Amino acid sequence: MTVREIVNAMIQKTGRPALPLNKTCDQLITGSFDTPVTSVVTTFMATVDVVRQAVIEGANLIITHEPTWFTGRDGTDWVKDDPVYIEKKKLIDEAGIAIWRFHDQMHMACEDGIYRGLIAELGWQDYLIDGMKDCFEIPEVTLETLALFLKQKLSMDVLQYIGSRKMKVKKIGILVGGGSLGLGVEQMPMEFMKQYNVDCLICGDITEWTLPAYARDAAYLGFNKSLIIAGHERTEEAGMKHLVEWIKPLVGAVPVHFIDSREPFKYL
Repeated sequence: MTVREIVNAMIQKTGRPALPLNKTCDQLITGSFDTPVTSVVTTFMATVDVVRQAVIEGANLIITHEPTWFTGRDGTDWVKDDPVYIEKKKLIDEAGIAIWRFHDQMHMACEDGIYRGLIAELGWQDYLIDGMKDCFEIPEVTLETLALFLKQKLSMDVLQYIGSRKMKVKKIGILVGGGSLGLGVEQMPMEFMKQYNVDCLICGDITEWTLPAYARDAAYLGFNKSLIIAGHERTEEAGMKHLVEWIKPLVGAVPVHFIDSREPFKYL
């Protein structure tokens, strides 16, 4: 199969029409659509480390969720003379790797693939509230127990939280990645907490004067509200991990592997 055939099959499986190229960041970032694919890698982000691992795997197609060139639209005009870009592009080109970005159409699929993968990773399929993708009713636990569960499931060294560690939580909301920034509506995460009366909101990115401030003031006032900040990468990587099984029926004998791009930070 060629890169184009795999991309077309994936878009068709989303159950939605293909987005116009001028209205989506889902682009072929490197390589050619006509390249026969030897092996596929899925990942949250095509970092240099991921590219090097893909070479070891013998893969020549990386399906990434997030940018390769450091900005949301993967533009290169601003970076084309930058030595980091030049060396990374050289590494990718010499390896003959095509990189296709699967972001908008993954989130806009009939079933959001990022949420699908995260829910599977957490094992929360049975706790999902009917008709929702981001709200759950779990067996009651303390905030501390929930946080430790997430640390283990998402392989995290450090996890930030707001609220009392011993408070009881049962109704949980999740806003993956940039969803906790409001997606252009700054108040959306706070309205989400209020509308669905969640005890704890698990989120990705944050702006400290919005959702964290709201959750902290709620806790100060005695409301049973809390926040767990897992970060953009950790809340979305599982979606790319579980994308492997979603892709396999589409590509026949072509191998498909997941490479974890890993949390970007180290901690002192």
